[in-house]
Amino acid sequence: MNTNLWLIRREFWENRAIWILPAVFGAMLIVAALFGHVSLPSLATPNENRTFGAAFLVAFGLMFYSVMSVYATWYLLDSLYADRKDRSILFWKSLPISDSDTVVSKLIVALFVIPVVSFLAADVTALLAAFIVSIRSRATIGGALWQPDLWLQMQVLWVYAVVTAAIWYLPVAGWLMLVSAWAKRAVILWSFLPPLVLYIIERWFLGTNVVGRMLGRRLTGLAMVALNPSGEKSWHVDKATETLTLPSSVWHFINPSGFFSNPETWIGVAVGVLLIVGAIQLRMRRSEI
Repeated sequence: MNTNLWLIRREFWENRAIWILPAVFGAMLIVAALFGHVSLPSLATPNENRTFGAAFLVAFGLMFYSVMSVYATWYLLDSLYADRKDRSILFWKSLPISDSDTVVSKLIVALFVIPVVSFLAADVTALLAAFIVSIRSRATIGGALWQPDLWLQMQVLWVYAVVTAAIWYLPVAGWLMLVSAWAKRAVILWSFLPPLVLYIIERWFLGTNVVGRMLGRRLTGLAMVALNPSGEKSWHVDKATETLTLPSSVWHFINPSGFFSNPETWIGVAVGVLLIVGAIQLRMRRSEI
């Protein structure tokens, strides 16, 4: 455990973008809230207040989630390639640290540490931006941004998103680490070239689209499996009034039982574990570039 904690601290020392990137992005949003032109709607009912407050929080969460996803992808591709390229792998292999510990620590950083840091940055930024906007607006819009129950529900949603994303995207993370441990150059190219070639070969010679559907499902299917976006108790548009109605609780929006009982979830976990084991084996056999 102490070794893994030390290795995670090492990743913070060597990859300062883990916290600098969300801090800079958050600062940009704060500057936008301070000096940007914000067009605010007029809110007349409690449902409109609640809807606007939820949309505000979700918008901030999605922006940070997008930035985090891009950086986490790059981090995984660079994680086992960079120290082979700069030959620091020779130093790390001279220490009493196993390759398994090294790979697992980098995986933990990508799937949990980076999202949690982004989650904290999103929370702080949203609080500051809500404070600034509520002062600048000088209207009832300020009250829509300060709803304790919505804030608490967003924390639950964030934690749920971090956990489910780490599980769902484990095979993607395993593949990126496998490529990072194997490639001698052009890591980004090798990360998408083999799946693309498989997709093209299947389409040309078999006329099917199994590879494409599987990849698309894995890359974009998390929300469909982990959330419950339909139904009267979830987010829906009232056809009579054409207004958006929010769920009374975040528990009506998330779908943990459906996610953890879905065979796709655990098939992905199995594939991810195999790919990570492959990355560890390559790490043991590869040296500097």
